[in-house]
Amino acid sequence: MKRRQFITKAGGASLAATGVVGSAAAQESSDPRQGSGTKDDPYIVEMRTEGSEFLFDPVGLYVEKGDWVRWVNVSGSHSTTAYDPSNPNAEVRLIPEGAKAWDSGTYQEQGATFDYQFQVEGTYDYYCIPHKTLGMVGRVVCGSPGGPAENQEIPDDVGSGVMPDSETIVEEKALAYPYFPETSGGPLPNLALGAAALFGIGNVYLLSQTDRFSGRYSQDTTDDTEIE
Repeated sequence: MKRRQFITKAGGASLAATGVVGSAAAQESSDPRQGSGTKDDPYIVEMRTEGSEFLFDPVGLYVEKGDWVRWVNVSGSHSTTAYDPSNPNAEVRLIPEGAKAWDSGTYQEQGATFDYQFQVEGTYDYYCIPHKTLGMVGRVVCGSPGGPAENQEIPDDVGSGVMPDSETIVEEKALAYPYFPETSGGPLPNLALGAAALFGIGNVYLLSQTDRFSGRYSQDTTDDTEIE
């Protein structure tokens, strides 16, 4: 995240200072990326194991040409490896032509890092060697979307959620794992919950109608407790 410093004057300008600080916080919070993209302060992607989940976070990241990204092994044993036939278990190339494929190798120690500078614009898909088939995949868009990754599906599904589309990554800058695309009705998990609720309400209604027309509550039904 870009770091900015604001200097305010003391005295009767306290209210104005408060407004400046608030504005600065709003500007800073508008960029969800960790770091600033320089070699000394690269953007951060965490590699984590959380129970049965193996993940890159953020799963989608936007950078500009010349920016640096650092993958940090927070927990578990992971690698960051570009989809390229020169790398283990990768049969397709999903990085731009002319871009250098990377492979960190598998890190087992917590806190291990791997840095890469993005020098060619386009879309980069990558994976973790030991957890590739378990959904540990990610995407970086440098500058603008493009290249083989835009013309074919990634061969491995994301563990939870879906792979963010490149245009959304460019717009949002960073997308936390798991990513669920929003629709006009809201995020997909919320829609699923809403659909389940409607399904339950529908069942209750149908049961009530069936009970009603069964004649159980008809006035002509004989009351077994009535004594002649």
